[in-house]
Amino acid sequence: MSIPASPVVPGPAARRESVSAAQARRIALAAQGFTDRAPGAVPDMRHVRRVLRRLHLLQMDSVNVLQRAHYLPLYSRLGPYPTTLLERAAYRRPRELFEFWGHEASLITVDLQPLFRWRMATAEAYAWGSMTRVVREQPDLVAWVLDEVRDRGPLTAAQIEHDAPRTKNHWGWNWSVVKQALEWLFYSGAVTAADRTSSFARRYDLPERVLPRAVLDAPTPAADESFRALVELSGRALGIAAEAELRDYFRLPVAGFRRALAELVEAGVLQPVTVQGWKPVAYLHRDARLPRRVHAATLVSPFDPLIWERGRTQRLFDLEYRIEIYVPAAQRRHGYYVLPFLLGDAFAARVDLKADRKAGVLQIPAAWLEPGADPAGTASALAAELRRLATWLGLESIAKPERGDLAGTLSAALLGGAAGVP
Repeated sequence: MSIPASPVVPGPAARRESVSAAQARRIALAAQGFTDRAPGAVPDMRHVRRVLRRLHLLQMDSVNVLQRAHYLPLYSRLGPYPTTLLERAAYRRPRELFEFWGHEASLITVDLQPLFRWRMATAEAYAWGSMTRVVREQPDLVAWVLDEVRDRGPLTAAQIEHDAPRTKNHWGWNWSVVKQALEWLFYSGAVTAADRTSSFARRYDLPERVLPRAVLDAPTPAADESFRALVELSGRALGIAAEAELRDYFRLPVAGFRRALAELVEAGVLQPVTVQGWKPVAYLHRDARLPRRVHAATLVSPFDPLIWERGRTQRLFDLEYRIEIYVPAAQRRHGYYVLPFLLGDAFAARVDLKADRKAGVLQIPAAWLEPGADPAGTASALAAELRRLATWLGLESIAKPERGDLAGTLSAALLGGAAGVP
């Protein structure tokens, strides 16, 4: 893509460079690593680092019906990789990732830790009610919890919480006041995550016992510098995006984000462009690439940064996507844990998947074809991807798809190449 070297000032749409919807898709997929050369053998730490340099963070989520959310974006870009590589980067010395609130709860590349200190310093303005309430109403408890971590860490909340009263927040999680205090200390940067237990419980410790010395000693940027750096990274990771998704990538405050965006436009780092079919102005990163074609054939997690912002997902791919985990079963349209299937530069199908680890079976409660996709070609490519996924997850067989307009064709494709399908 050609980007002027001189600073660009937003103007009327007629004066902006025009980008087609197809070009925008390819730019976005390239920025997210879907056009990078596939590993020639089993992926190693170099490949993991390459993806992390593109994405900057991985969203975490407690749902484990298929695989924990933070493992899947690497799989989508690298194929079957040893998950121990990500665990090593996140929880072994020297740390390459740290846990914090980036997009949502996230694993973030450790070099970005100074850019999030503004969020830690202003925790009272951004943390949610149960955390701010406990520090306001029970400061002695918070101090005691910090002392416990300092003296005995790393610790889970269960290891130090006493019979304290329990409350419910709006997500329905049942946290003790000790857990609330720990989460305040985590949000404000007084403690961090040392690692996770087998049940996915966070173990807390002091930052100086977890983070690399070079990170701890790095100077703290002013908030406006952090916003500018984070918006630039968002633009680089997305390739082309509107304001909403640039701000959403790291969940930045509106005022700080808009100042940073204006400064990056003035500097020519982000160029306002018109994307055909888009109502909002798009911003193209000056280093964005426009590949001729995309050869992807992979499933994408509901928590993948490619599809975080659902409005952008629909504009880019004409994919109306909604995660239905929290939708009552009778009202679900596509299923509980549905992954879109990326084929080339388009989403051709979506499948509801579940890993039955005890039986060693990859279950397919539903399979759906996207409008305009070729049923036979899509089913064949998806069957190959499901076999690859099952092998990566250590599952021995794949169950017959149960429902959906692609179920019959996909079942035939699976039977044609895998004896493990009943």
